[in-house]
Amino acid sequence: MKITGFTCWLVETDPGPKFIWRNGLPGSHGDVRPGRRPRKAVVRMETDEGLTGALEFRPGEILFDMVDRRFHHFIGEDPLMTERIWNLVWEVDRIEEFPMRPIGVVDMLCWDIKSQRAQMPVFQMLGGNDRKIPAYASTVTWPTEDDFERHIKLAADLGFKAFKLHAWGDVKRDISLIRALRRWVGSGVDLMFDGSAGWDYVDSLEVGLALQDEGYMWYEEPMREFHLGSYAKLCEKLTIPILAAETSDGAHWNMASWIEAKALDMTRIGAYDKCGITGSMKIASMSESFGMRTQVHGMGLENAQLCAAISNNDYYEQIVINEEHIRGLDKLGALSIVDGMLTVSDEPGLGYHYDWADLDARALNKVEVTERYE
Repeated sequence: MKITGFTCWLVETDPGPKFIWRNGLPGSHGDVRPGRRPRKAVVRMETDEGLTGALEFRPGEILFDMVDRRFHHFIGEDPLMTERIWNLVWEVDRIEEFPMRPIGVVDMLCWDIKSQRAQMPVFQMLGGNDRKIPAYASTVTWPTEDDFERHIKLAADLGFKAFKLHAWGDVKRDISLIRALRRWVGSGVDLMFDGSAGWDYVDSLEVGLALQDEGYMWYEEPMREFHLGSYAKLCEKLTIPILAAETSDGAHWNMASWIEAKALDMTRIGAYDKCGITGSMKIASMSESFGMRTQVHGMGLENAQLCAAISNNDYYEQIVINEEHIRGLDKLGALSIVDGMLTVSDEPGLGYHYDWADLDARALNKVEVTERYE
């Protein structure tokens, strides 16, 4: 089988409900100009056997540009040779220095085709562990403690048995919320906290001590992920597991440095964080060899397959935004959460389906890449 081309459409998409993260971070609509809708890219990989792989990415302009200028390097390659193509991506990256999130797109397109060709779901091709994955409710940052209580209790009523806070970035206020959440849900519930890289070492330590006092399961990204020494010192001082290296580039090569430095206790993977499915699986296996858990970051069809493939991940992450959103989580098709559980699709492929003619009619821009050149 050979890759014969790529087509990419740039289309407007639904901006979704507005929400905020911690103080200082842009909110959910921070990339949308007033009077304009956000844009996503839909990309299709074509082959000489008629099988196609497809997925979508936002912000669309980034991926559209990559497809237009760089995806020609992969024409003529065999999409079933995922390890070879994964390494070719890094060769192009050496010149281009791609943004971290879209660097794994070619890999995921290949796994989509590979799964369809084998007539097996992706998670089984990766080894396969369990289709049924418990989900944790991952909060946005609501304005008040009362808002957190109302939304978390609603999620609990609908079956969630684990919760992760994205709070305000205010040490005293966040510690109050950390303690309140434990009161609301009781002692038998897994809780997590994501600092969203908001603090220095001193503040991170203070919050970490409160988290371990309340028996939280992990403490995620309290500081920017630049200085491994600060993370190593924090790991040494705290008993709560530190989950880190979500935003660090370099897939398993960089993760090895974190492990060597003893700068984390759990590793972070994700199809859009660690160069696709192949990069994530490399980290999952490496983590297992060190006796470490690896937690899958974020939602989506690709990450659901990762969750079902590996044994050292605990949960599927499900963002919860508002009451309407929480009540509709059981109506998300292949990504529906029912009684706090995700049942991962066992259909071949990643699961993206498009009306190509409709995309042609709606596209703000379209590019077709059919020829390789040097």
